[in-house]
Parts: sequence; C-alpha cells; structure tokens
Amino acid sequence: MPGGSILGNRVVRLEDPTLVTGAGRYVDDLVAEGTASVVFVRSPVAHGTVGAVDVSVAEGMPGVVAVYHAGGDGLGLAPVQGFPMLPEAFNRPVFAGEQVRYVGDIVAAVVAETAAQAVDAAGAVEIDIDPLPVVVSAVAGLAPDAPLLFPETGSNVCFTTAFGADDDPLVGAEVVAELEMVSQRLAGAPMEPNGCLAVPGDPEGGVTCWISHQAPHSVHPAIAGALGLDPATVRVVCPWVGGGFGPKAAMYVEYVVAAAAALRLGRPVKWVETRSEDMVTLVHGRDYTMTARLGLSRSGRIVGLDAHVVANGGAYPAIGAVLPMLTQMMAVGVYDIPKVRFQASTVVTNTTPVGAYRGAGRPEATQLIERILDVAADQLDIDPAELRRRNFLDPAAFPLTTTTGGAYDSGDYAKALDAALDAAGYPSLREEQARRRRDGDRVQLGIGVSAYVEVTAPLGLHVEYGAVEVHDDGSATMAVGTSVHGQGHHTAFAMIASDVLGIPMERIRLVNSDTAAVPRGAGTMGSRSLQTAGNAVHAASTEVLGRARHIAAHLLEASP
Repeated sequence: MPGGSILGNRVVRLEDPTLVTGAGRYVDDLVAEGTASVVFVRSPVAHGTVGAVDVSVAEGMPGVVAVYHAGGDGLGLAPVQGFPMLPEAFNRPVFAGEQVRYVGDIVAAVVAETAAQAVDAAGAVEIDIDPLPVVVSAVAGLAPDAPLLFPETGSNVCFTTAFGADDDPLVGAEVVAELEMVSQRLAGAPMEPNGCLAVPGDPEGGVTCWISHQAPHSVHPAIAGALGLDPATVRVVCPWVGGGFGPKAAMYVEYVVAAAAALRLGRPVKWVETRSEDMVTLVHGRDYTMTARLGLSRSGRIVGLDAHVVANGGAYPAIGAVLPMLTQMMAVGVYDIPKVRFQASTVVTNTTPVGAYRGAGRPEATQLIERILDVAADQLDIDPAELRRRNFLDPAAFPLTTTTGGAYDSGDYAKALDAALDAAGYPSLREEQARRRRDGDRVQLGIGVSAYVEVTAPLGLHVEYGAVEVHDDGSATMAVGTSVHGQGHHTAFAMIASDVLGIPMERIRLVNSDTAAVPRGAGTMGSRSLQTAGNAVHAASTEVLGRARHIAAHLLEASP
C-alpha cells in the first residue's frame, strides 16, 4: 500500500480462487488407495438396556470387511473422556454395551468396501433394546424421581458452579423484576458434516487422521491416548473445512473407531456423516433454563441480581457442561451491579451431548441480563435505553474487575448506545410505535434494545502459536496454531505479515491445521483467532525483521 499501512484497506482475498473454483479438497474428497468405509449403527431409542446385538447377517453381506460392537470385537477401545473437569463416571463408552443413552448412541460399526455396502449391512444389524424411562429436559433431570442415566453416580448432576454470598442480594430493592426463560437447544449444522479419513502409516503402527475439525492439536492427544499410541506416531490434519461454529472443536468417538479399524485392517478407513446423522451426533449448543430476579430502586438503579441456571449436558457431558462458568462471569454484562448471587447446575439427559456453540455460555448471559432489564423497564415505566444508560459501568472506573470477576480493560457504553440510537432514529421510532398502538394499527412496531460485551479467548485460549520464515526468493511462510474453516485467516494473517515485512500478500503462504507441520496450537474457537494468532504472526514478523536488520548490518558494516 504506497505511502501507508495495508491494514484497514481493501485487499483481494487470498482464499477465494480456491473456494469459487471448487479446487479445495474436503474430507469426503480425499482419496487413498484401498479405502474402506465405516458406517455406524445407532440407537433409535433414547434410553434403554442393550440385549442381543445380532451381526451375523451383516457380516455375510457383499463387501463387508468387519463389524465391531461391544459384545463382540469392540476394537479394545476404552471409554472416551468427555472433559477433564468432569467425573470419569460420565465418560462415554465407544460402543454402547449395557445401555444406550440417546438417539444416535453407537451400538455397532460396519466396515465395507464401499459406503453403499456399509449402509446396507448396517441396516441388517439387529439390536434388542429394552426401553427405559427417558429424561429429556435438564429441569426434569433434577426431579427426585427422575431416571438416572448413570445410576452409580446417584444423581444426574454432573457439574455445579456458584458465586456470591448466601444472603439475598436484593435486600434494599424497591422493585424486583422476575423472569424465567429458555435459551433453546440448537444444532450447529455446518455446511460440511463431520468426517474422518484414517490412513495407517508405517509398520510401527502410526496413523494419519484427516478430519473436519477446528482444533487438530487438541484432538491429537485424545486420539493417540484412546488408541494407546505414542503421540509421535499419530498425525492429525484438517484439509479444507466447511464450517465449524464450535461443534467441530469437540472430540468424537467416531474418529477413534475409524483410526482403530484402519490400524486393525491395515488399510485406510473413511467415515463421513449424512446430514440427518450429523444433526443428532454433532454436539448441540445452548439448552439453558434460566431464572433471574433483579432488584432496583424506583429511580432505576440496580441493587442486585439473583440468577439461577439449569444447563443440559446431554447424554455424555463434554465442554458444554462447564460453560455455566462463563455465564456466571458475564452475568453482569456492561452494568454496575453491586451484588450478585449466581448458581448453576448441569444435568445429563437422554439427548445429544452439548458442546460449545458460537460464544458458548456468554450469549446466554447476555440473554439473561438484557431480558430481565426489559422486564424491569416495563415495571418502572422507564425507557429501556434510559434504564441501561443509568446503570452502565462508569468509563472513569476502567480498567476494572466486575462483581463476578470479569477483567474489563476499557469501555464507554453510553457513547456506543447513543451512537446506535442516533443512527437508528430512536426517538422517531418510539413516536411511530406509540402512534401505531394508539391508532390500533394492524401492523405494530417492535423495538429491541440490547448492550453487549464479549470475552474472547476464555478458558486458557489466550495463548497461540505463530511463526514466520522468510525464504531466499523473498517469499514467506506463516505457521499458526489456529485452524481455517471459512474465516479468511490466510488473508488476515498475510496482511499483518505484509505490513511488517513489506512482502506482497500473495507471496506469503499459510501453514496450519497439521500436527506434523505446526508444533502446537489451541485451534479456532472462542472468537480469538485474529487477537491471538494475529498477534503471534505480528510478533514473529517483527522478530524476523529484527534479525534481518542485524544480518544486513553485519554485511554492510553498519549499525542495525
């Protein structure tokens, strides 16, 4: 960019030629000689006791290479850990041997020469399941007579968090607004369903797993551990990935089965989900039931907040189970709330496991505080925007730590709100709304007001790998620990490196999503790629430039 920085200017995206020409290869596009396909036989029952599993017909069908299940050859795979903070009792068996706990639970896996043959054979597997009582909602799972998914634990609660004193935070309030709401369950549904191609390596037993994933370095040790392999013999690579949104940051037992089968059979094994399969097996998001009581003075100043969350962890709790911790931290939003009491419980249910989806725990906190503020504004007959303005954190108080422990560096929320209200023509909109109500207009006007602050890089995601190497021909290579699945990382990171090094963007290559090429990385999640990996690329570029100055200074016999 002549005379100035490339940053903040319009550029031609580096990813687009591959995307628009269809040249990018996704998991299902990958071809390896001798590849077999694996199809999973899943429970059609949400909760039940597994009896006989008859695979005799399936084993004799055309093209069938192997059939695996808990009662026969289960590949010797132990239960897979859901999340380190959770009790091991809730770990997921790879194959449901005694009980199925949700629709989609894996009972058997069929490997065949082609995907069509595997589908046909999977349909011939007969499963005897004796249905058990079902618990679907987290609230129902707390009932004293609720069926237990894991009877040995004595409870369906897998995780709890609490904050605040035992005394009522609403003491002294002149008005109390109350609300119960649901942050509904959803399926992430990325454009490309989940998938894995496992290719066995050299005679020492290594394996390469090509997966559609957001964080190859985090799933790498999990796969190696589940297979009982030296991590050095396991390689995880993500090719082009058609969307992630959080669900593709999870560890899936299907990866382990595909890899174990590939090692057992000595040939590549591929698994690619159908859309309908993806909707019930890729981890879901949200599914909170939240209650809030907000105490205020009659002038509209907040006295305190009392909030309670019941979160649904699904059948086998994973990272979704601990997300209420983030809801707790962000419960006050952008407001000065002097007293807070927050309690949350995560409950296992006979539903698809819940993971991290787009913001994961933080949007739920915003939903809660913003909805209860609207209720309070209605009770006090104060304009919702004005009620928010009266309770914003004071810009002069920054940097600060909120009541619930959030570290905020800066903010002028009233300024941002006023800019938004002005851009929207808020006073005239309110006048139009009042007119339509007064006249009984058939078409009414709804106006929503919300203020929001986000925490990025939570749960230790503030660290990321980045390296930059300049080559003899004047081009450069960036290696980063994040993983691309549609966000434009190559363009963004190349802009940063180009701005520091002066190398044209199109001559800067991106290497990522390969545990053999990048030594470590947290992956792409937590709304953090540009902040963490971008800063890592900037730091590495600056370091390279400094070294180049020293080398040039030495050759030219000048000071750096």
